Amino acid sequence: MIKFIHTADIHLDSPLHRLETYEGAPAADIRQASRRAFENLIDLALDEAVHFVLITGDLFDGDWKDYHTGLYFVRQMHRLKTAGIAVYIVSGNHDAAGQMTRRLPYPDNVHLFDHRRPQTRRIEDLKVALHGQSFARPAVLDNLARGYPEPLPGYVNIGLLHTSLNGREGHAPYAPCTLEDLHNRGYDYWALGHVHQFEIVSPDPPVVFPGCIQGRHIRETGAKGGILVTLSEDAPPDIIHHACDVIRWTRLEIALPAAATPQAALGLFVTDLAMEVRRHDSLPLIVRATFSGATAAHGAMAGDLAHWNEAVRSAAMAEFGEQVWIEKVRVATRPPSQSGKPAVDPGPLQEMEQVVSEILSDDGLLATLGDALTRLFQKLPAEYRQSSEALAPNNPVRMRQTVEEAHALLKRGLLKETHRQ
Repeated sequence: MIKFIHTADIHLDSPLHRLETYEGAPAADIRQASRRAFENLIDLALDEAVHFVLITGDLFDGDWKDYHTGLYFVRQMHRLKTAGIAVYIVSGNHDAAGQMTRRLPYPDNVHLFDHRRPQTRRIEDLKVALHGQSFARPAVLDNLARGYPEPLPGYVNIGLLHTSLNGREGHAPYAPCTLEDLHNRGYDYWALGHVHQFEIVSPDPPVVFPGCIQGRHIRETGAKGGILVTLSEDAPPDIIHHACDVIRWTRLEIALPAAATPQAALGLFVTDLAMEVRRHDSLPLIVRATFSGATAAHGAMAGDLAHWNEAVRSAAMAEFGEQVWIEKVRVATRPPSQSGKPAVDPGPLQEMEQVVSEILSDDGLLATLGDALTRLFQKLPAEYRQSSEALAPNNPVRMRQTVEEAHALLKRGLLKETHRQ
């Protein structure tokens, strides 16, 4: 029996995005998240008394800001050395981006694969042969897998590779290869890295992405950790994902009924959030909350987004304290159907209702509006244009949402003016 840890995409000391300036967020915990998750991984290796640990790329996040990152890593490797556990590493695109200019001497239980050609490292007492190649540069576009050596007869053969395979959404196409390329090598296990979501690509032989060990932004939701692998002659491979993260990202959608008031919407939000907290074993959560549905609360929510953002954050803090941080609030609601209801009072409100109704019911008008806004959109700062929340002139669905939000804001403003008169 052979037991080992397979991990990747640790990005040691990489910060969690968009939270450093969050009012009330414990900055120290945020900065230390990747280290605490890594320590959980080392604890798992020690508790399970594994034979070795595989790190398949992006251990670091580019150049170190100072030597503290390297010294911290050496300290954790020494913990494994004391327990007689070896560590085998292939560098990935982020490691290569740093050029390893500040790499310190590692303990002798740490073995880094060469970047010039594939290498085979034997663990003779276990009859294990490890095959791997590090990245020589940040963007490796060659199929490295095809150059890996033939399996060694009489050994358990394991391949280490940092790759996107034939493509994974949100990940650059580095060291591209096909599943067939890997199967053709004849190895017993492929330990992959680069993709931040846990995935067993193939069960026989196992081809596995462990995912990252700590989510850093809203695209890395759910439990993150490492893989405990047990290979036995008389049983299928045992592949278990163990969560190591200390802070977890999640998306929460609150579907509002037609008659919901803003206060009722907040109540539903708190109820749904409580269920989400329990689902994640009460781990601290970073939440993106989206309100949806055709609801009476739409006008109040979309008409004063700044107030609604703070109301949602306040409701979360009142119920859960620092256990939950609201990363962003999205209002994707729409007004309830007006069919069967009397028309609004004549004047600016009625005119606006008619214009908005015509735009929303005519895809051609939406497209014309989008074309008119395109030139303005191109003049906006790049930081805004690249944001997931940016105006999307060429997207009819997003344009419809933009029109509805603008309608709510204008309606709220007109009603305020009416009440003043």
